[in-house]
Amino acid sequence: MGAAAVVLVVLAAFAHAGWNFFAKRAGSSGAGFVWLTATCSAVLYLPVAAGALLVSGAPPLSTWLLGVLVSAVVHLGYFLLLQHGYSVGDMSVVYPLARGTGPMLAMVVAVLVLQERPGWLGICGGLLVVAGVLVIGLSDGVPRAGANLAGVGFGLLTGALIATYTVWDAHAVTGLALSPLLFDWANNLTRSALLTPYAVVRRDALVRIWSEHRREILAVGLLSPLAYVLVLFAMQLAPVSLVAPARELSIVIAGLLAWRLLGEAQAVRRLTGAVVVLAGVVLLGVA
Repeated sequence: MGAAAVVLVVLAAFAHAGWNFFAKRAGSSGAGFVWLTATCSAVLYLPVAAGALLVSGAPPLSTWLLGVLVSAVVHLGYFLLLQHGYSVGDMSVVYPLARGTGPMLAMVVAVLVLQERPGWLGICGGLLVVAGVLVIGLSDGVPRAGANLAGVGFGLLTGALIATYTVWDAHAVTGLALSPLLFDWANNLTRSALLTPYAVVRRDALVRIWSEHRREILAVGLLSPLAYVLVLFAMQLAPVSLVAPARELSIVIAGLLAWRLLGEAQAVRRLTGAVVVLAGVVLLGVA
């Protein structure tokens, strides 16, 4: 992976961990928060999208609709699951599980469905991800009760959707040749449109969420597209098999934020688990 792709991925990792920190601070704001952040992103990045449209031109409508609609539906499920996970579990539990599960599931599908046989690096990587998940989700060999146990479940489910949209979006910006800037902007706009019926009948709740979490909404609205557009550009410069695991540097960054700024418990154990998951993801990427 070239130097330019590395810089893009590292910047994306910091931006991604940052917006998840603010999403966690919004707590149980749920679908209303997801709608507000998607709408905010669409508004904030409208000038950027317009500039990209002038430079690259509009792709064929059928290609555009297919690429964006599939991605927006998967991303919507991802954001809703993630936000709910943050409402019931700690960031230092939900985030690393969500980010680490995707590559592991991709390997499992490749073995069971595609009959692929990963080398020893891939097997070791998968085992490390599992070990890291156990370190984060278990305490003294016993599942952690209550909120964080629920956080484990939502983290794993979110990871499955991450695996899905990573593969599809890589195809959209490479195979379908869609502009990363236009693609991500249209994705946010489509997610906002899909949730608009929900928002219309809950206007009072949206006003309250905006009043209480205006800073978090603006931060997620700015950082979330930035993180993903940087990754999409990196995918145009390097194989997705290298970009996807490298961006998981955000796992450790998020663990540090959860420890230092959110004051979450068992920082050493959870950071250790996050590092183990990151090591496993890297091995999966180079296998």
